[in-house]
Amino acid sequence: MCYNGPRMTKRIGYRDWRWQVLWWHHFFLLWSTIDGQTRYSIPEELKQGSVVGNIAKDLGLGLSEIFDRKLRVASEAGKQYFSVDAGKGELVVNDRIDREALCGQSASCVLPLQVVVENPLQSHRIEVEIRDINDNSPQFLTQEINLKIPESVAIGKRFPLEGAEDPDVGSNSLKTYSLSKNDYFSLKFKDTKNGKAVPELVLEKPLDREKNSLHQLLLTALDGGTPVTSGTCKISITVLDINDNFPIFSENEYKVSLKENSTKGTFVIKLTATDADDGLNGEVKYSFGSRTPDVVLSTFEINDITGEIVLKGELDYESSKSYHIDITAKDKGIPEMEGHCRVQLDVEDINDNAPEIVLTSQPSPVREDAPSGTVVALISARDLDSGANGKVMLHLPKRYPFSLKPSYSKNYELVTSGALDRESVSEYNIEITATDSGSPPLSSKKIIPVSITDVNDNPPVFTQPSYNVYLKENGVPGSILYSVSASDLDFGENAKMSYSILDSKVQDVSVSSYVYINSDNGSIYSMHSFDYEKLKVFQIQVQAKDQGSPSLSSNATVHVFILDQNDNAPAVIYPSSAALGSLSHQRMPRSAKAGHLVTKVTAVDADSGHNAWISYKLAEATDASLFTVNLYTGEVRTKRAVSEQDDSSQRLLIEVKDDGEPVQSATVTVSILLEDGLHEPILDLRQKTIEPSKKTGRITLYLILSLASVSVLSLVTFLILTVKCIRNSRSSGSCCIRRTDCDDYKNPNRNLQIQLNTDGPIKYVEVLGGDMLSQSQSFRSCMSPMSEYSDFTLIKPSSTTDFKEVISVLDASLPDSTWTFESQQVSRNQ
Repeated sequence: MCYNGPRMTKRIGYRDWRWQVLWWHHFFLLWSTIDGQTRYSIPEELKQGSVVGNIAKDLGLGLSEIFDRKLRVASEAGKQYFSVDAGKGELVVNDRIDREALCGQSASCVLPLQVVVENPLQSHRIEVEIRDINDNSPQFLTQEINLKIPESVAIGKRFPLEGAEDPDVGSNSLKTYSLSKNDYFSLKFKDTKNGKAVPELVLEKPLDREKNSLHQLLLTALDGGTPVTSGTCKISITVLDINDNFPIFSENEYKVSLKENSTKGTFVIKLTATDADDGLNGEVKYSFGSRTPDVVLSTFEINDITGEIVLKGELDYESSKSYHIDITAKDKGIPEMEGHCRVQLDVEDINDNAPEIVLTSQPSPVREDAPSGTVVALISARDLDSGANGKVMLHLPKRYPFSLKPSYSKNYELVTSGALDRESVSEYNIEITATDSGSPPLSSKKIIPVSITDVNDNPPVFTQPSYNVYLKENGVPGSILYSVSASDLDFGENAKMSYSILDSKVQDVSVSSYVYINSDNGSIYSMHSFDYEKLKVFQIQVQAKDQGSPSLSSNATVHVFILDQNDNAPAVIYPSSAALGSLSHQRMPRSAKAGHLVTKVTAVDADSGHNAWISYKLAEATDASLFTVNLYTGEVRTKRAVSEQDDSSQRLLIEVKDDGEPVQSATVTVSILLEDGLHEPILDLRQKTIEPSKKTGRITLYLILSLASVSVLSLVTFLILTVKCIRNSRSSGSCCIRRTDCDDYKNPNRNLQIQLNTDGPIKYVEVLGGDMLSQSQSFRSCMSPMSEYSDFTLIKPSSTTDFKEVISVLDASLPDSTWTFESQQVSRNQ
């Protein structure tokens, strides 16, 4: 790719035109891609805003991506010499670029740049080569050189001159010197070990102080640029008389090395110069050259008598890797004669700089569901030392779910390497250690904070999976039943919850007609009062749902148990006429003895527990001495034998009370007619059963045979089922029932209540059973006073009793129409 360079709009002269031709010659190819990296080449001193290249196009980015992916350029040189024109995608010059200030005399000057784009996070390395232009003329450190030369100096004697310095490199650097025309001196060059040519003044004709004691020459330094630039220095030569021997060093150039951690006073080198003269003309004094830089004077000192050089400052390899020290040896003759040499001191690097960790980009928050390999941050490492001392390795502890992935030279990507869970750790302070390869190795640490953002991965959790609520019947509508509570481990919107009741049926009615819930705090309120006799237990499915996306939820079951209150009075179910509100008429013989059973009052209470325990009491009677009522059974019996003086018509008022609080009661009036010649039906009946006929004997035999057959068949069926159950239990873990039935049976919430009453003529069993998840069922059975003559009758599976149906069943179960009694439920004192 070729680059035409920035356009020039100002008019330029002939000299500038020639410079432009040379500039275009060197700027023909702007950039190239080497080893997968983009490289541009520009001359130094370009104007601010000059285009380097279209970086967006070269990196394959569209102009819109410059803004969207936040393209930015970072310079490793510290100063930002370049910027990106966001509108055109071009890399432009941002500041003055002086190649000599950046790279000195280095043959190659390359500025590394790092281009960072986001979404996804990427980095690219770009190199910009800064080419030298001939913008510096050769310069002498001093404008005039003074030489004192004895007249006895032989022809051919050489006098070293100060060399000029040209900061430019390559063809633009210093190339040659020229000397003004004269009869006595010529100019020659001496090559040094570093490849530079040092000009020397050579005496071509003997000097004669008497003819000419002062010679004025002009030394010109020329570079190789186009156009050629130059610098001049005036040489003043004073011709001295005699003292014709110069101090001479054993070598023209000495080379020594010293470690950068050397302490003050460390011996560097001892120089020796000899002078063939005698006396003062042969005594030598040592000193630094007149053009010695201040940095050398502040770092070293020389003993003017012994020639020993010692360290008086501190060395730093990173600041200066070598020193070139000019030494002058002068004798004490008149005029002074001097000799020169150079000492090259190389500083040896030691591992005195710890590596440094640099964040190329600040770490971005990471979602807790981020996959492994997600880039979190870009990191680079650097060490000012060289060689093995500057080789840096980064280490990351294994306890973090992150790892370092090398990208290119001393650059790394911090990526995820494991599962993240914000609920366990919401922020990581990742400690990265950088260690160099020096001996001993040096290290440094850097803490990089990485925050984990929340995702909705935790559903709300109730404090318990189910709740039991006990509520008295006949409560006030709108009263609070219970408050459920759930918590969510997530954060922010993902942790905000709302409560609701899932739709379900209670007695074929939606549960929402019974209760409602506060969606904010989970408080459950009743919609109306409850009646234990109609509804004993029901369940509510409560759902807690968070506000995440997608939202998560969980359910809990609230079991509501209605507690019975004594809100029902006992109801008389026998005699049937009394139960229907009319007077009950009973007959009895006058021949009845004491303890004769006249009738039996039976009552039931729709309540349960203590509230349904019933007691009987004779409240009023025509003759209280003749009759008595059993407190628990309600049996009406004679206390004594009936006499002729007793009235033929007896009237009894019997009070029936329950055991609740407050007490509820009912009364029944029984009219008893005393008659002569009336036999006891029960005794006759029993006598008849005791005297079986032949026909009855046959029937009994048939019944015995049928019973035996049924018993044998039942036993065989039971054995078959038992074997089958044992086989099934080995594979399924259940016996003779379905898995769902087994689970229900094992359910601790299943409620079974059996109320059994065998006192008195009425045989009464109440079975209350049911899952907490279904309506309670009540099975009641009634047997006649003479159970050996009655059937086991299943009245109704419900929570309440239809008393008229009970009365009709009881009437149908009596042995004959002359037997009348009232039904009751007998409660035993516990």
